[in-house]
Amino acid sequence: MMDIFKKAYEYNAPEQVKKLGLYPFFKEFDSGEGCELTLDGKKIFMMGSNNYLGLAQDQRVKEASINAIKQYGTGCSGSRFMNGTLKLHIKLEEKLAKFLNKDACIAFSTGFQANLGIIPSVASKGDYIIGDRANHASIVEGCRLSFAKLAKYKHSDMEDLERILKSIPEDKGKLIITDGVFSMEGEICKLPEIVELAKKYNARVMVDDAHGVGVIGPNGRGTAAYFDLEDEVDLIVGTFSKSFASLGGFVVGSKEVMNHAMHVARSFIFSASIPPSNAAAALEAIKILEEEPERITRVNENAKFFKEGLEAIGLECGETETPIIPIMIYDDMKTFFVTKSLLDNGVYVNPVIPPAVPEGQSLLRTSVTATQTKEQLAKILDIIKMVFTETE
Repeated sequence: MMDIFKKAYEYNAPEQVKKLGLYPFFKEFDSGEGCELTLDGKKIFMMGSNNYLGLAQDQRVKEASINAIKQYGTGCSGSRFMNGTLKLHIKLEEKLAKFLNKDACIAFSTGFQANLGIIPSVASKGDYIIGDRANHASIVEGCRLSFAKLAKYKHSDMEDLERILKSIPEDKGKLIITDGVFSMEGEICKLPEIVELAKKYNARVMVDDAHGVGVIGPNGRGTAAYFDLEDEVDLIVGTFSKSFASLGGFVVGSKEVMNHAMHVARSFIFSASIPPSNAAAALEAIKILEEEPERITRVNENAKFFKEGLEAIGLECGETETPIIPIMIYDDMKTFFVTKSLLDNGVYVNPVIPPAVPEGQSLLRTSVTATQTKEQLAKILDIIKMVFTETE
């Protein structure tokens, strides 16, 4: 008799890495997000965070969150569809729609849920979704839930995208989905070419800009604004857990599409709403971003400084143009080994192996923030140089 748990009982990949003393995941930090924090009582440099604007420890954001708890409590105990809508949620949605120059917005409880909700809301059986092979896992799962036919084009390969679009019958609904900034590689998508092909083949365009909003584009409005294509992108998905120092997700688009989604998106109507503290934190983070646009300049200047420093050491960083800076390793076990060596010397990075990246493309994912100093980054570069010299 077959036991459905058999696959779990036989799964031993983590144990094999643990036996080698190289297991890098689920580290228990002693302090919150920041440029430096403590792990097992030891001070380390954080180079694996998505806290791009450095707002996760900003006193104004923390106070906004605390004040929201005092006014509204710790949670809403229900979905937005029922008893879980606060004026705070509406204020946040209106703020985001205005910030991203769209008609309307829906705020989801997580960024993952935003994709799980919006994709099946607009694409269903008989429709076609055409996605970049490097798209985030939440996009992939949203596509599966939609029952639409999914075709994947080679990463940032516009010829392959057009090949697929040509093959789809003209009378079928078509949605092109891409990350704005690819979360592992740090590359910006080829949005102008995507928009041009969408017009040619009568397709809609959705951009998941979780790593773009707050980081690139005028006033941090993301990839569409970066290319001056805000009017040409139909849907923009984002998250509060990165630049906006909170937790949650959102989608902006036309009033009609948002109205439809808020009544049919299952991850929206069957999930408890964003806690007041998270909504207030995100609101305050957006306010700070608008008042302090120099944070965007600083994070990108830091990215340039750090990438150039890595390349001067002789390390390969791919085509990144953002604060996400990969260090290509290409070998899984070496990735784990270098990760441990860096941590032992006081630098935390994220090891990324398949399936998060294609086979043979293992890397260290590093990222910078607006609040890091050049002095801190220079010290980190010195440590990285020492570790890679010792491991060669």
